Amino acid sequence: MSKSFKLQDTDTVWINGVLATMDKDVDEQYGLLKDHCIVTRSDKIAAILPKDQLNTTLYSHVIDLEGAIVTPGLIDCHTHLVFGGNRAQEWEKRLNGISYTEIAKEGGGINSTVSATRTADFGSLYQVSYKRLRALADEGVTTVEIKSGYGLDLANERKQLEVVRALKNTCEVDISPTLLSAHSVPPEYKDHSDEYLDEICQTILPTLWQEQLFESVDVFCENIAFSLAQTKKLFKTAQSLGIPVKAHAEQLSNLGCSALVAQFNGLSVDHIEHLDESSIAALSEKRTIATLLPCAFYFLKETKVPPIDLLRQYKVPMAVSTDFNPGTSPFASIRLAMNMACTQFGLTPVEALAGVTRNAAQALGREHTHGQLKAGYQANFAVWDVQAPVEIFYELGRNPLIRRVFNGKVSCLMK
Repeated sequence: MSKSFKLQDTDTVWINGVLATMDKDVDEQYGLLKDHCIVTRSDKIAAILPKDQLNTTLYSHVIDLEGAIVTPGLIDCHTHLVFGGNRAQEWEKRLNGISYTEIAKEGGGINSTVSATRTADFGSLYQVSYKRLRALADEGVTTVEIKSGYGLDLANERKQLEVVRALKNTCEVDISPTLLSAHSVPPEYKDHSDEYLDEICQTILPTLWQEQLFESVDVFCENIAFSLAQTKKLFKTAQSLGIPVKAHAEQLSNLGCSALVAQFNGLSVDHIEHLDESSIAALSEKRTIATLLPCAFYFLKETKVPPIDLLRQYKVPMAVSTDFNPGTSPFASIRLAMNMACTQFGLTPVEALAGVTRNAAQALGREHTHGQLKAGYQANFAVWDVQAPVEIFYELGRNPLIRRVFNGKVSCLMK
């Protein structure tokens, strides 16, 4: 055993796993380590050690992983999980030739979910959101970002975020709540988007921040939502309070939002199908994450693929997420998102797994605690009945997850 590490009586030793650590300091694809053990102490990884350094026959707290692949707990870094109703009828309209933009202009889209969410009470929102969260957890997800944005007034944005808080307090999942009040202009502010943005900046954002209901601020910067000037005003308000920012950017057109996010040292820009090279250079300089949402790309039948080769060229880290939402990505499956990132966008399997571990952690400001199997990191990991990491998201319809470990303990969703 390493002289610098001493095993304690309360430690748990996980033996005979093949570790896909996703640690860039490990010079193998996936950060792969064979013949190594994970030592967990309370809710942290205390050490990753070669098997021959531990005499496990003299130790009682040993779990044999029997040759299974172990990855960090998966991270879904962009979801809209708490909402009322669904938009199946709008999907049918799109299948019949009506565009998403047209539906939104007719009062559908986001605002139809706003109406259903405002009508729903706390209990019903919690119950339906729990089921969606359970589906993600059952695929090895241990960390989830959840946005507001279907309330669009103080009371209902608070209601959404209080549901998120309740999920965090009752479920064995690490949750990062995001304020997305600038998701759409609500009906009562139709044709008065500046006035609604003032309401966000002057009332909704500072009030809910004081109530500690969210960690970051998001915005839908697009022709059918909020302008670049409005986005900058929102970011300045957030910056004055010390709140990190991110954005739905360059999804339907190129407004230059990604470069603005980088200017504000933002966490991530998400969607980015229309991202240009100058903005990519700005992201690279500030190490802002590019979050790819291939399920939405698929569901909307888009054709313009994000500039993957340029993102690689500029070494911009790429995260992958489900974008789970009722209108454009009703898929509570991180494995499907990984598969689609490869088949739709051309990511390599290593990039796809990095996208839901190491890079997704950075998109949530958790890069020093989550997303890698590494000493000092949170003891969140997933154990898989596969021979190679790529098999985790190669064969859909069969879930190869054996165990989900959260804060050092084998976990179901509920405490």
